[in-house]
Amino acid sequence: MTYREIYSRFEPRYGRGEARALTRMLLEVGFGIDLTEVVCGDMPPLSPGEESKLEVMCKQIEQGRPIQYVLGKTEFCGNIFQVSESCLIPRPETEELCRWIAEDGGGENILDIGTGSGCIAITLSLSLPAARVEAWDISADALAMAWLNADSLNADIVLEKNDILNYANNDYNRWDVIVSNPPYVCEREKNDMDSNVLEHEPGIALFVPDENPLLFCRAIAKYGRTSLKRNGKIYFEINPLYAEDVVKMMEEECYHIVEVRLDQFGKQRFIRGEI
Repeated sequence: MTYREIYSRFEPRYGRGEARALTRMLLEVGFGIDLTEVVCGDMPPLSPGEESKLEVMCKQIEQGRPIQYVLGKTEFCGNIFQVSESCLIPRPETEELCRWIAEDGGGENILDIGTGSGCIAITLSLSLPAARVEAWDISADALAMAWLNADSLNADIVLEKNDILNYANNDYNRWDVIVSNPPYVCEREKNDMDSNVLEHEPGIALFVPDENPLLFCRAIAKYGRTSLKRNGKIYFEINPLYAEDVVKMMEEECYHIVEVRLDQFGKQRFIRGEI
């Protein structure tokens, strides 16, 4: 198959621009074919095995499976992370959250709650080598993926299976930083979401009840109120629709110097509070 033949297959579902971008990513990441070769129409021949693999991948993309899951990996903060349907696909917005924490200097003991692929915990461990980083998740499959990523990237993190909604909190003055990209999409927002997200990414990592949109943020903030050291910081990635509600909740939980930051699209996406 040629570059043109491939992106023509994706066009009906994704449109020409995205179809071309998907094709370039598929060929570059999946088969190591240089972008220059692709654009110039001088695509090297594939072996029969590679042609068969390419056909399987193309069919999955045509059917709406996210290309990151098709490839089994994606880039985040300059590193390659393995991904599967057991965890959310790391997104560029979350890179901004990691940079904010690193800019603030992190701390000696950092906890990432709801780690998924481990992208936040691993990135912080690599960028703040003096820190001890621990990562929690309720999903054993997600923790297995985080372990694979930590191992492949030589990141020294501790992984634990914990449910923050049912955690027996005996931790006092344990953490300098708590960070979380928790589930924050309300069930009623499903109608506005892409089908490839709804059908493939884990709902347990995405959704909160309509009647309790701050379910996880509130539980984590309550935990941080006693488990953070004096002047410790908590960071959230949030649903922009509830930014003001999260700020109010954090102030009620005795956090101060609460700051909201915009993401690259100008949405209120991140919050930091100090205890």
